[in-house]
Amino acid sequence: MTAASSEPGPDARRHARTILGRLEKRYPDIGTALDYDDPWQLLVATVLSAQTTDENVNRVTPVLFERWPDAEALAGADPEEVEQVVFSTGFYRQKTTSILELSQDLVERFAGEVPRDLDELTTLRGVGRKTASVVLAEAWGLPAIAVDTHVKRVAGRLGMTTHTDPVKVERDLRSLYPEKEWPGLSMRFIQFGRDTCDARTPRCWECVLVDRCPYPDKTPPPT
Repeated sequence: MTAASSEPGPDARRHARTILGRLEKRYPDIGTALDYDDPWQLLVATVLSAQTTDENVNRVTPVLFERWPDAEALAGADPEEVEQVVFSTGFYRQKTTSILELSQDLVERFAGEVPRDLDELTTLRGVGRKTASVVLAEAWGLPAIAVDTHVKRVAGRLGMTTHTDPVKVERDLRSLYPEKEWPGLSMRFIQFGRDTCDARTPRCWECVLVDRCPYPDKTPPPT
């Protein structure tokens, strides 16, 4: 797809279908690695997952959710106490502010319930499109595509977008796939980015998509 195109042609759609088909075969059952019991917990955990690993978040959230088990409880929490709990996830002050404020917004405007709507979710303080899309797709299986650094990198290398802005990458992926394919798409791209299409040293010699990939700087097999 070129930067100037508004709708992908049949070749681009076939290319996209082939890519997703192979990733579905490789990852038949996939979902977020974040542990959660309800949409609010997933929302908070996703905010905490920025710039850290899912494993690190999963070590923190059991303590967090035991002390503050719902949006109302966290909305009234002492920020310093929350900071102590989420400290190991990094950027702990910013993350504490975000999860307290989004919980306050949920209580004040949505009776403590996470809305099932992208536009409403992104009105919550500290919640961007990526976080909102993760919650929609993972908690409810609703059509949403979350674009993180892995999705952006994989889509770019595979010639599915010429953009680096996440909103434009999301737009391009939405145009390539029908809505029924959106849930699960991001997680497959993310896992593929972690397993194979690494940012610095992609494992091109064992890639299931190497014949579909125009990326010029392929990594040669180890000697």
